[in-house]
Amino acid sequence: MLHFPKKIYHEIIGHAKSAYPHECCGALIGKDKHVVIARPMENINKDRANDRYEINPKELLKIEKEASSNGLEVIGFYHSHPDHPDRPSGFDRERAWPFYSYVIIAVQNGKDISVKSWTFEDEKEPFTEEEVRISDL
Repeated sequence: MLHFPKKIYHEIIGHAKSAYPHECCGALIGKDKHVVIARPMENINKDRANDRYEINPKELLKIEKEASSNGLEVIGFYHSHPDHPDRPSGFDRERAWPFYSYVIIAVQNGKDISVKSWTFEDEKEPFTEEEVRISDL
């Protein structure tokens, strides 16, 4: 189960809506499946920004170092699916790493949203949906 403070949950939804009709992306920082910070990141895939995202490895390394210096870690990532369901694509699965949470925010017509999180533990298994819990913290 992935835990979000309501404020951070709404931040990633806002990011997804503001990026529409392109995909947004970002890192989820925290500990033990509890998100403490959502760091928006630049989608460096400019050629297919409407249906693909790519994270700059140097930016991710910087975020990982900052998180570690604060006793936290990158526990997952989020990205949006403009006018597509909140399920991972084949491309999403090919690029994913085990044990991370992958939150997908489906944005329909720039406003209607749905959000799901996905994870897997073994390279050979498919994504499974994980529960998202939102708290008032």
